Amino acid sequence: MTAITTSRVESIKPRWQAIVMVALIFWLSGSLIMDLVIMPSLFVSGMVTSPEFATAGNLMFWGFNRVELICSGVVATGVMVLSNLFGDFGKRSRTAIILSLVLLAIALIDTYSLTPQMSALGMQLNLFDSAAEVPAGMNLLHQGYFVLEALKLTLGATLLGWCYQNQV
Repeated sequence: MTAITTSRVESIKPRWQAIVMVALIFWLSGSLIMDLVIMPSLFVSGMVTSPEFATAGNLMFWGFNRVELICSGVVATGVMVLSNLFGDFGKRSRTAIILSLVLLAIALIDTYSLTPQMSALGMQLNLFDSAAEVPAGMNLLHQGYFVLEALKLTLGATLLGWCYQNQV
């Protein structure tokens, strides 16, 4: 009976590794596309200076942030399963779990703190004011966002590398 159970548990391992790796690749590539393609093209086209950009940006990031939350939850769950059931990360198991939880925290901060604050600062509430200038606090929020993005990409790439090294 134990051989059947052990065999069944071992057959689940490649699935979890694949799930974690696919979620990380999808999430990190989506972040890179958003940061290196979509946002710069909107900036170059002049969309960033239009009064409707805060609303459009809020809608765009609202959807992307929800996908980030799902991916970070899947990654955190998968890393915990791989660490606790299979000991995949060896001595790095605790570190891998912490990294995955930091990734989840970054997704939560982006979703429920930075994006709403940036959207609120960017909203033009005076319909008669034609000259919209960038609020002073927006640059600080952008800096915080890019620091979190760099941290997310670094931690995600580290976890992806560890998962790839431990493939069956």
